[in-house]
Amino acid sequence: MTDKPALAAGIGSPPSDSAAAHTRTMLWILLVVYIFNFLDRQIVNILAEPIKRDLRLTDTELGLLAGPAFAVFYALLGIPIARYADKDGTNRVRLIALALAIWSAMTAVCGLAQNFVQLLFARIGVGVGEAGCTPAAHSLISDSVAPEKRSSAIAFYGLGVPIGSLLGLVIGGIVNDLHGWRVALMLVGAPGLLLALIVLVCMREPRHHRPAGTAAAAPARLSTGEAMREIFASRAFVYILIASSVVAFLGYGKALWTISFFIRSHGLSTTEAGLSMAVVLGLAGVFGTWLGGKMADKFGARDKRHILTFPAYGMAVAAPVLFLGYYMEDWRVAVALLIVPTILNSAYYGPAYACVQGLVRPQARAVAASIMLFGQNLIGLGFGPFLFGVLSDQLAPTYGQESVRYVLYGAAWLGLIPAFFFWRASLRLNAELKSG
Repeated sequence: MTDKPALAAGIGSPPSDSAAAHTRTMLWILLVVYIFNFLDRQIVNILAEPIKRDLRLTDTELGLLAGPAFAVFYALLGIPIARYADKDGTNRVRLIALALAIWSAMTAVCGLAQNFVQLLFARIGVGVGEAGCTPAAHSLISDSVAPEKRSSAIAFYGLGVPIGSLLGLVIGGIVNDLHGWRVALMLVGAPGLLLALIVLVCMREPRHHRPAGTAAAAPARLSTGEAMREIFASRAFVYILIASSVVAFLGYGKALWTISFFIRSHGLSTTEAGLSMAVVLGLAGVFGTWLGGKMADKFGARDKRHILTFPAYGMAVAAPVLFLGYYMEDWRVAVALLIVPTILNSAYYGPAYACVQGLVRPQARAVAASIMLFGQNLIGLGFGPFLFGVLSDQLAPTYGQESVRYVLYGAAWLGLIPAFFFWRASLRLNAELKSG
C-alpha cells in the first residue's frame, strides 16, 4: 500500500505541505492503532473453541467472554472519556497512547488466565483500555480533514476493523495450532506497548500546534446536558444510532459464531476456519469499508441523502445472499457466498460515522462518536455473541451440532432492520448536516 488512500481520504485544504504530510502520517498511525484495537478484541473469536475445551466452558460462558465482559465496561467508560477528549485542553494523542498500552497489556494477561473468572476480568481490562481510542481518533480526524472528504477519511481509519479481524483470524488460528491459545493472546498483546510509544513520538495534538497568527479562542465548552440535547435533537442521529447498533449486534454475533459454525458443521480446523474467514471478514471487509467511504463522498457531494444510500440498499441485498451462504453444505461455496454480503454490510462505517461528526458542533464530536460506540458495543458486542450463544444452547437439544447454523439463519434476515433505518436517516441529511 502507498499513501494514496490517505490522499484519497481527503487530506485536503492544508495550510502547508508539512501539515498535509503530518495529517497523512496521523491517519496511517491511527489505522495501525485501530488494527491492533480489533486484533486484540476479536482474536477471541478464532480461539473460542480451544478456550472452551481447555477451560470447560458452555456456549453461554463463551458468549459472555466474547461480548458483555468486554462491551459493558467499554460502553460505560466511553462517554466520560469522550467528554474529556472534547475539552479543548485535552491532549488526545496522549489519551490514545495510554488507552493502547492498557488494552495491549490486558490482552497479554488474558493468555495467563487459568479459569473462567480470571479470563473474564482480563477481558474487562481490554474493554476498559479500548474505550479511550475511537472517540478521540474520530475527533482528531474531523479536526484535520475537510468535511466533504470526511467519509473517506473515517472509512480509511475504519479499515482497522476488517484488517484487525483478518489478522486475528490468521494469527490466532495458526499460532493456536502450533503453540496454543495462550501464546496467541500474549503474542498479539505485547507489540501494542511499542506502538503506544510510536504514537507519542510521531503524532501531535492539532489543538496545541495551531499555526502562528491563526490561533483562535477555544470554542465555548458544552455541558454534558447541552451536548446530549444537541445530539439527540437530531432525528438522523437517532436513526443512524439504531441502525449501527443493530449492525453491530448482528456483526459481532456472526463474527464469533460463523467461525464456530465452520468448525462444528463443516469440520474445519482453527487454521482452516481462520484462513477461510479471513478472506470473508478481512479482504471483503476492507474492500467494503473503503468502497462505502468513496461512494458516500462521491454521491453525497451531489445530494447529501446519498451519503447513506449505499449502506441502506446494500444491506437489503445482503440478507438473502447471507442466508444462502449459511444454507449451503459445501463449505467452499458457503465461504464464496459470504463475500458479497460482507462487502455490503461493511460499507456503512465511513458514511455513518462521518454523518455523526457532521450532525453536531466540534465541541460534541467525541461524545457523539462515543454514544454511537456505546450503542454498538453495549447492544452489539455486549449482547450479540452472548445471545447467539444462549440461542445455540437452547436449540442444541433439537439440532445438536447444527444449532449454530439455525441461529445464523435468523441473523441473516435481521439485516433488513438496519437497512430500513439507514434509509430513514438519509432522508434527514439535507436538513440536518452542518457545513463544518
